Amino acid sequence: MPRRLLKRYMPSPERIKQSTSLRFMGTMLHDPNLWHLNRHSVARAIAIGLFVAMLPIPMQMLMSAAIAVPLRANLPISVGLVWLTNPITMPAVFFTQYKIGTLLLGAPERSMPMELSLTWLMSEIHHIWQPLLLGALLVGTVLAAVGYAATMLYWRIWVGRNWQKRKLRRRRHI
Repeated sequence: MPRRLLKRYMPSPERIKQSTSLRFMGTMLHDPNLWHLNRHSVARAIAIGLFVAMLPIPMQMLMSAAIAVPLRANLPISVGLVWLTNPITMPAVFFTQYKIGTLLLGAPERSMPMELSLTWLMSEIHHIWQPLLLGALLVGTVLAAVGYAATMLYWRIWVGRNWQKRKLRRRRHI
C-alpha cells in the first residue's frame, strides 16, 4: 500500500491525542491500530467510513469515530471518508437513495421542488424518511462490503507484487 502518500495527508496521532475536543475519549485513542496503516485496520476504516457517509444524519464524523475506535479501525481514514457526502454531493446521493428505497418499498415517489427548503423538508419528512433510510442502509451496506473486500484484495495484490520484485532483485544479484 502506498503508505508514504497516506501518511503525508494524515494528521499525526500526537496532534489528535492532544486535541481538546477529543479529551473525553481518554486513553482509547492510544491504541496503535487506530493510527497504523495495515491491511485490516484500513479495510475496516474504509467500510466504516463508506457506511456512515451514506447515512442521512448529522455529525457523521463523530459517528464514524465512535464506531472506528472499538473496532480498532484506522481513525483518520474512517473519519475522512465521511466527506464523500458533502454539501455538493449530498443532494444527488440522498436522492438516489430515496429512489432506491421507494423502488424496494413499492411506495409512491413524492415530487421534489426545484429549490429545496427547510419548510418543504419538514412538511414532507414523514413521507420520505422510510424510503430514504432503507435506501441509505442498503447503499451503505453494499458500499461498505465492496470497499472492505476491494481494500483487502488490493492490499494482497500490492504485497504480492512487492514480493515478486524482491525475488527478481535477489536473482539479479546472485
